[in-house]
Amino acid sequence: MSITTTTGSTTGTSKPPLGQQAASLADHAAEGATSAIRSTQNVANEAFDRLSDKVEDARSHAAPLLDRLTTQAEMAARRSADAVRDTSAQLRERALLASDTTAGYIREEPFKSILIAAATGAALMALIGLLSRSRRD
Repeated sequence: MSITTTTGSTTGTSKPPLGQQAASLADHAAEGATSAIRSTQNVANEAFDRLSDKVEDARSHAAPLLDRLTTQAEMAARRSADAVRDTSAQLRERALLASDTTAGYIREEPFKSILIAAATGAALMALIGLLSRSRRD
């Protein structure tokens, strides 16, 4: 017994087998995905470069401003310290002058000084007595 096979007639080019077609489609899809990934990476890299440039620009503008603010703060602190020092020295001089004036008055008028001190003490005691009574009531 003999088997004969007939093949269909072809009218031009023959199609590749289905497996090859699938592999070719998969290769095209992979190339497309790879191209999309590269394109996305390029866009992301460009965005990061622009962002980096803007950050560097902001940093270069902020540095002089921060330096100027630091200098102004240091100058204000120095001026404040100088003002406190000057005021302290003035108060010290006034306190010494008042002490010297009081000591001189006591030396020149000892009896009058004792009477003034006694009157001041009596006035303070009367004030304390009035305040303590008003709290009890």
